[in-house]
Amino acid sequence: MLVPDTPAPIDSARLATMRAEYASIGIAPADLAADWHVQLGRWLTDATDAGLPEPNAMVVATADPAGRPASRTVLLKAYDAAGLVFYTNYTSAKGEQLAANPYASVTFPWYGLRRQVQVRGPVSRVDPAESDAYFATRPRGSQLGAWSSPQSQVIDSRDVLDTAFASYAARWPEGTSVPRPPHWGGFRLAPETVEFWQGRENRVHDRLRYRRDGATWLLERLAP
Repeated sequence: MLVPDTPAPIDSARLATMRAEYASIGIAPADLAADWHVQLGRWLTDATDAGLPEPNAMVVATADPAGRPASRTVLLKAYDAAGLVFYTNYTSAKGEQLAANPYASVTFPWYGLRRQVQVRGPVSRVDPAESDAYFATRPRGSQLGAWSSPQSQVIDSRDVLDTAFASYAARWPEGTSVPRPPHWGGFRLAPETVEFWQGRENRVHDRLRYRRDGATWLLERLAP
C-alpha cells in the first residue's frame, strides 16, 4: 500500500534561515495622532481595509500570583481614551489570574502590514450594565456557548460541551432572551504605555511609544 508523502518537520537549521525583509517605509512622531486611541483607530482601520483576518484579535498576557505568565488570543470589543475592553469567563484561567494580579499586556499582531501595537496597564472589570449591553448583541449561539463552557477546566470529552449546549438551548428556546451568565463579563485595560511598531529593513525597526506621565502622555522613540 502506498503511504502518502508527509512533509519533513521544520528543524532548527531551517528555522534559522526563515525571515522576511521589511520595506523601508517607517513612522515618525509627526505621523502619529496626539492621542494613542485615535492612532490605534487609524491602524485598526488600515488592518481592516487590508483584509487581514480578525484585525481586532489581540494576544493578552497575564500572570499568576507567582509571576508565571500565560497568553492567549481574544477579540477587542471596545476602546476609547479609558482603555481596551474584551470579554471572557471570569472563572477562566485569565479571569482568575487577573483577579489575583490585575495587570496585563496585549499585542495586536498585524503581520501582513509589518505592524504591531503593544499596550500595557492595570485591568479591572467593566460595569455589569456594560457587560449586559454587549452580551445582548452577541449571536444566540455565542450566548449559549458562554453558559455551556466551564472555560479552562478539564472535561472528559466533547460530549460534555455538546450536552450542556443542548440543555441550555432547551432552557432558552429560539425567540427567547438569553441572560448574561453571572460568571461572564468584560475587562478594561487602562493603558500606561502604548507602543506602535513598524517593521523596517535590516531589522532596524521603528518603535514609538505613548507613555502616561501623570495627567499627560509623552511620545518617545525606542531603540529596536
